Amino acid sequence: MGDYKLSATLRGHEDDVRSVAFPSPASIVSASRDSTVRLWKQESSTPPTYDSTIIKTHGKEFVNSLAIVPPSSQFPEGLIASGGKDQIIDVRQPGKSIEDNADALLIGHGNNVCALDVSQDGKYIVSGSWDMEARVWEVGKWGESTTLGEHGAAVWAVLAYDSNTVITGCADKQIRFFHPSGNQLRSIQAPEVVRALCRLPPNHPSGAQFVSAGNDAVIRLWMLQGKQVAELHGHENFIYSLAVLPDGGIVSAGEDRTVRVWQNNQCVQTITHPAISVWTVAVCPENGDIVSGASDKLVRVFTCNQARYAASTEIEQFNEDVKGSSIPQQTVGNINKEQLPGPEFLTQRSGTKEGQVQMISEANGNISAYQWSAAANEWVNIGTVVDSAGSGGRKISHNGKEYDYVFDVDIEDGKPPLKLPYNVSQNHYEAARKFIEDNELPLTYLDQVANFIVQNTQGATLGQSSAQGADPWGSESRYRPGDANEVRSQPQPTPAAPKILPQKEYLPIATGNHDVIFKKLQEFNQALVNDGQKGVSLNPSDIEQLSKTVAALKKGVGKNVELAGVDLLLKAATQWPADKRLPALDLLRLALTLEEPSAYLVSPEQNLVSGLVESGVFSAESSPNNTMMTVRCVSNLLQTEKGRLLASTEFDSIHPLISPFVTSSNRNLIIALTTLYINYSVLLTSENNADRALSLLDDLAKILNSATDSEAIYRALVATGTLLSLGPDFCEAGRDILQIGDAVTRAESKVKEPRIKNVVAEIRQKLHG
Repeated sequence: MGDYKLSATLRGHEDDVRSVAFPSPASIVSASRDSTVRLWKQESSTPPTYDSTIIKTHGKEFVNSLAIVPPSSQFPEGLIASGGKDQIIDVRQPGKSIEDNADALLIGHGNNVCALDVSQDGKYIVSGSWDMEARVWEVGKWGESTTLGEHGAAVWAVLAYDSNTVITGCADKQIRFFHPSGNQLRSIQAPEVVRALCRLPPNHPSGAQFVSAGNDAVIRLWMLQGKQVAELHGHENFIYSLAVLPDGGIVSAGEDRTVRVWQNNQCVQTITHPAISVWTVAVCPENGDIVSGASDKLVRVFTCNQARYAASTEIEQFNEDVKGSSIPQQTVGNINKEQLPGPEFLTQRSGTKEGQVQMISEANGNISAYQWSAAANEWVNIGTVVDSAGSGGRKISHNGKEYDYVFDVDIEDGKPPLKLPYNVSQNHYEAARKFIEDNELPLTYLDQVANFIVQNTQGATLGQSSAQGADPWGSESRYRPGDANEVRSQPQPTPAAPKILPQKEYLPIATGNHDVIFKKLQEFNQALVNDGQKGVSLNPSDIEQLSKTVAALKKGVGKNVELAGVDLLLKAATQWPADKRLPALDLLRLALTLEEPSAYLVSPEQNLVSGLVESGVFSAESSPNNTMMTVRCVSNLLQTEKGRLLASTEFDSIHPLISPFVTSSNRNLIIALTTLYINYSVLLTSENNADRALSLLDDLAKILNSATDSEAIYRALVATGTLLSLGPDFCEAGRDILQIGDAVTRAESKVKEPRIKNVVAEIRQKLHG
């Protein structure tokens, strides 16, 4: 077999390409985090070029999975099935336009649909989801689905093996076998989280019938009865996707930036991509060409047929892009630069196997990574190792603070990368949320950024790890390159999930883009000047003063914040017209996280709470955004000792004003409220005030009954559980008087996430213990 080389690069997606399919030499289907499904049709063959059409948008949600239903008498063109975070599986004929109705919308999953497959006879579709369920849908009937048994975590992979067998791969490290009717046949305990499954052709030389791969970077070949036939080692990080070549060879893709081709249980070619992640790979069954989708938003086609090679200039550009890639040092482990060989190594020594990586200390002081190409019999430069911090114990400074890691994150072509700071003591989801809010990015990026942090810190954490199954990526015991003995050893018993309750730390709402907020405040101030409202508007010297204050807030050093600027913020937040107060309230929220400005704002002379209340922000006529931002301010009061004293003193005046909003449909307001309730619940663990605790529990029951957002429900549950941890009297009152048990059950039925399941289990133990 010849060497695979680039055949075509397909540009059009605006975010990561998460799934691809290659049903025929003339067509490719791709799905992306940009919410679209694209159909690519070949326009010319030498070299191949493609034109794309968007055939489906899943609202504003990521699309993560694809499957192709083969042509039939009922659907002569076949069908394209796609699924993602909107929880709906869209099934449509490829000839339909984006405006046309789908042939079917399959509804039943309660979370992201992350895996799809179709039986070879085209009679049923199988789906897997973060809701810990796998389902079977009969093609053409589109009625009720069949749920396949029970899974203990997200179902990351599904395989419609034949008319009698469906196989699932799960984040609970189990491979399960089902009859399509729903009966479980048997299961296999895998050493790690299973992310990918693939059918092998009959009479495969290995004797195996299917393949699995996942977090330990090992490909495993299995027989249907559960016997492992072989292990294929070579990948250095998570494996996300598997496909099979017409001749029985295996193709894999993963977090180590590579697509790898395997023949006779050996890696025969490694195709490194200029991207962080290669999420997906598929093979054209007719000609054996490979298509990949990656985090750089591109779909790429590779072929071993010289007639289908891309133009030499395009191949050279691809190689240069790979060579110019930056490789975070954390992904390659600790490097002792003094002990690395120099460039002469590349001409004096050959690699020992395909895909072997060697670090070289270049003459200019850089460390470059080279990969051995057995086909070309040479070392190929695949990028420069960059110090993004952490592994050597050195801290990196960012905005006046020290961090273990500061990553460069490319969000948009042509614009400078954004800085993502992270300390290993942080929860990676909270760090991701802060990054998103700081840079005003869509909240839909949350999973992507959290996953990026996990991948690029090698799962480094301090203290407790996340609960088993709580992270859909299953990264709690992730594989690290070099741990080969651990990979082959028997899996360790699953540890008990660490306790969530009670919450012990106050939660800040401390993220924000200071410059953008201040710019909006200046725009509103100019509008007041233009309207002749000089009595409340700020003059140029005020704006200059405020500019210094915002700059100090941005650096996060409270003692450098000039209090005259804080006075101006308080004036704008309480005296400006209601439709122009939001930026000032937002900056007040940020000021309250720092000791010195917070102490000033809560002093008797300033009386922050009274000023906010008198401004009418808690009235029914107030803008929901102003109310939400004020609740955030009150929540941040609890970040400092003096702020907590005021929050406690003013509880009886604050609580009646905020409790009417507990059934609001405004997502941001409910999340702000539940964060405040968490912080008050933490405060009450050190104060003996049963009346306050019970009044908060009453409010939380209402939130659990009415809220639908998963983050709001989770925070409400944590606050509830923390208050129940105050003692058996509170559990008894919550159970018998406030009906907390019923509210918790209702909340659990609305959100099927492992973290919800875990905290609900702890609450029930307290209620019935």
